[in-house]
Parts: sequence; structure tokens; C-alpha cells
Amino acid sequence: MAKPVSRYKADIAGGALKLQESRIVAGLLLDGVTETEWKDAIEVANVLQKRSPGTAKRQSSLMRLRLEAMKPEIWELVRYGSKIVATHALFAASIKHSPLLGDFLDLMVRSQFRMFRQDLPRNLWLDFVDRCHDREPNMPEWQESTTNKLGDTVYRILAEAGYLLDNKKYILQPVRISGEVMTYLRDNEEDYVLRWIQVSL
Repeated sequence: MAKPVSRYKADIAGGALKLQESRIVAGLLLDGVTETEWKDAIEVANVLQKRSPGTAKRQSSLMRLRLEAMKPEIWELVRYGSKIVATHALFAASIKHSPLLGDFLDLMVRSQFRMFRQDLPRNLWLDFVDRCHDREPNMPEWQESTTNKLGDTVYRILAEAGYLLDNKKYILQPVRISGEVMTYLRDNEEDYVLRWIQVSL
């Protein structure tokens, strides 16, 4: 009997939003490239300019999974939108792709805003991961290094999205998500993402 799959996965550790690379990946998706053309672009032509084919393959796979969690309208915002619009579109896609990120926003970041706290201490991430095991019995036991790496990625994503002043000073600041992204989420009834992405309201 197959072991039940946890909704919490460690694949988000593969990278933060990576705006410039994600624009390239979104372009490939919009062009409708074949799997052979995808492999050639990522591993041979090295369009992401990574040091090794393995790194390019791994990171492009994560970016692709994030984008494919949403419809092509989001890909267009990532590929052609302004820096803010594209970043918020990637943030929305990342939230849908990773319940780990979404639940952290909903349970921990939202709580800090509601209590008018001005920071997001890293110990909150460790507390959150501990509580994840209570909510999700099938969640794997991660090594400390994996938990810390995941936390690093989540905090970088929050900094890139504007919720943290930067990824070293854990100072919280409210964010108004771009209208184009909010319109997409409402039109496509992405209710969970809408809840998770508006934690500062």
C-alpha cells in the first residue's frame, strides 16, 4: 500500500521567486515548446545561465511547476508585466504551488499583522513547522538543515514580495497586491490564494 502523500513538500527549497529566470520560463510556456525544445533550451542553450545543466534542470522544473499551477494569463503577467506585477504574479503562483508557504502566510504572518507586531522572527518558522506535523500526520520528518533551508527560501520570497523589509531584517510591512493579479485571482475563483496573499489587510 502506497504511503499517503503529504501536502507539505520541501521542493520550495529549490529557490525563491527568481523573477528574471521565471520570465524566461514563462516565455517558453507561452511559446508552447515541446519537451525536446524545453530540454534543449534549459540544458543545452542554458537560457537561464546556470553553472551546470543539473542546476538549470532542477530550478527550471520548480519554476515551471509554480507557473503551471496557474493559467496562461499569469504566465503573461510574469513574462510581460512590470517588475511589481510580475513579482506579485509569481508570488501568487508560488502560494498555490506550495501549501507550506500559503499556510505560513495564513497562520503566522497574518497573526503578526493582526497583533500589530512589526517583525517576523525566525523562531516563528520553527514553531510553524512543528505545528505542521500536528495538522498533517503524513508530513515527513525533515532534518534541521532542510527546515532551515526552507525557512531561508520562504523569508526570501516574503522579502521579494514586499512583506519583509529585506531577508535579513525581519521587519514586516503591508503590501497591496497589484490589480492585475487580484483580478486574475477573483476571475478564476482562487479563493485560497486570495486569502493567503492578503495577510496584511
